[in-house]
Amino acid sequence: MKVLVSDNLSPKGIEILKQAGLKVVFKTGLKPEELKKEIKDCDGLVIRSATKVTADIIGAARKLKVIGRAGIGLDNVDIPTASKKGIIVMNTPGGNVVTTAEHTITMLLALSRNIPQATTSMKAGKWEKKKFTGREVFNKTLGIIGIGRIGSIVADRARGLKMHVIAYDPYIRPETAEKLGVGLVSLDDLYTRSDYISIHVPLTKDTRELINRESFAKMKNGVMLINCSRGGIVDEGALYEAMQSGKVAGAALDVFAQEPPPQSHPLLTMDKFICTPHLGAATEEAQENVAVAIANQLVDFLKNGNISNAVNFPSVSSDVLASIQPYLTLVEKMGSFQMQMAKGGIQEVTIEYVGDVANMDTRPITIAMLKGLFAPILKHDVNFVNAPIIAKERGVKVTELKSTTTEDFTNLITLRVKTPQEENALSGTIFGKKELRLVRINTFRLEAVLEGHMLFIYNIDEPGVIGAIGTTMGKAGLNIARMHVGQETGPGRNVILLNTNAPVSAKVLKEMLKIPQVVSAQPLEF
Repeated sequence: MKVLVSDNLSPKGIEILKQAGLKVVFKTGLKPEELKKEIKDCDGLVIRSATKVTADIIGAARKLKVIGRAGIGLDNVDIPTASKKGIIVMNTPGGNVVTTAEHTITMLLALSRNIPQATTSMKAGKWEKKKFTGREVFNKTLGIIGIGRIGSIVADRARGLKMHVIAYDPYIRPETAEKLGVGLVSLDDLYTRSDYISIHVPLTKDTRELINRESFAKMKNGVMLINCSRGGIVDEGALYEAMQSGKVAGAALDVFAQEPPPQSHPLLTMDKFICTPHLGAATEEAQENVAVAIANQLVDFLKNGNISNAVNFPSVSSDVLASIQPYLTLVEKMGSFQMQMAKGGIQEVTIEYVGDVANMDTRPITIAMLKGLFAPILKHDVNFVNAPIIAKERGVKVTELKSTTTEDFTNLITLRVKTPQEENALSGTIFGKKELRLVRINTFRLEAVLEGHMLFIYNIDEPGVIGAIGTTMGKAGLNIARMHVGQETGPGRNVILLNTNAPVSAKVLKEMLKIPQVVSAQPLEF
């Protein structure tokens, strides 16, 4: 079998592929048309971040069985198209966790002591000792946004430097943060208390430009900002303004909204701004770790049929997969729905299987639910292998219940999620062989298709409400592809799920909430 390696990969990874008897083609920097030509007869593709695996590229791959990413991020892969063609997409989520955390601490210290600026000055023949007086990190407060795998390691290293560590993460329980020696606070508290702020969240619709003008206005004067997570989380124009005003005393970015950033980027003119070209995972150890890991995963799949660290398929045999595939998709979407509407850190998850599905091996279905649950906040950091581990690390209690006794449906899966603030229940089923339907949201019965851009509305059941909602959407140029309405028994409230042709913006949400009968409105993405 033939494997194309289209991005730079450690020689150890390539050697593992060759020793397994695979034919390896190592060609980097391929243009799209060249990549389409090379991939035609390949069974496997190994990439990093440079290769863009679009639907067009996947369409040209006649034999492709697996795409392996040496690293975490999969923004450059069209996963839905790969899944439709039955192509496994794998990554190596643990290979560069320590390396990225260490880079964050390095940036924090270099920023505090003006290391890059002083080096440049000395190389220019100067001795500007007073100009580059720094600050100690001892006893300073580090605010971490996102206390996941990388954020928790940063917290550990910072505590070793005798810093006070606080964190904001709405998806982490206080007990879990306490075990890490971290104080859990609100985002506004973190802004006002932190001497340093470090970001460790994926780029999602909720985190895009999370750090903006309003955020900087709330921060302590003289704060220092570090971002080694993803570009686009920090509004770079707002950061420039905050540095000009002195609100931000220094900033260190490893990632940018546009990479590489243009030479005219205003931040590059700032004396107190330091940067690196996306080096968070770029150590010899990490590069070797992810190369070896992805090579072994590809070999194990292509030679033995075993799936590891796949983001779109669980580790099961092909026969089992064929029978449970619709349920995997259903519960993954139900999990995503639950997380997108959850308020506070999740404490408990209960999944109940009723009917024929209760006689199946439900373990991979439960794992698919957990993957869907964490995907809105962790994106590609979660897969079918590590989802149960993430649940355990976050202190989430997971319970399975089974019953073969049915009432309204031949098969029914109910997912209950409990947070400190609330408890929500969703029920879903399969019509026919593969028609996925959400049939209950708490006490509301409906029949909804979870796909694409959606808007979830709670409203008072009064005449004219649906018309007002439609008018608001129409004024914003949004087309409603589907509308699903669920009603409580007797007069009271409705839930409405709308499928839209584009994401619902914050501006449209604001207008929607002006309708007196609309209680809440939540955009959803599937």
